[in-house]
Amino acid sequence: MSFTTCLLVMLGGAIGTLARYVVSVVALPISRDLPWGTIMINVSGSFVIGLFGTLTLVHGRFPMPENARLFVMIGLCGGYTTFSSFSLQTLDLLRSGAMIRAGLNIGLSVLLCVIAVAAGHMIASHLNGGAVQIAQAAVEEEA
Repeated sequence: MSFTTCLLVMLGGAIGTLARYVVSVVALPISRDLPWGTIMINVSGSFVIGLFGTLTLVHGRFPMPENARLFVMIGLCGGYTTFSSFSLQTLDLLRSGAMIRAGLNIGLSVLLCVIAVAAGHMIASHLNGGAVQIAQAAVEEEA
């Protein structure tokens, strides 16, 4: 871990956080019954990490240096996706007695995010000629 790597991850996190805020604000009008902004953020972030993580492997179609992968996968995606927001919003739904909406939020978020990461990976794997891995370093798996 170098100082440069830390700065790149931090910059990616800042950009991801700003993007998360913008999407959340834009989604407010449709988020009355469910936190659609958070769902959309988590699904799109899952897609990006699946696509980018596979396309940029050392033997991928667009190999990238480790710092670029860490910038996107840990910094950008880590700052952008909102699992803590998802958890808080689910708790609020549960505490207000909206059990069905809380269940929908959990089910949709988990299912759609797993589908999105799989779709991103499958597209990138196809472009890579069949790569099966996404992360190439243990630290990338923490994203």
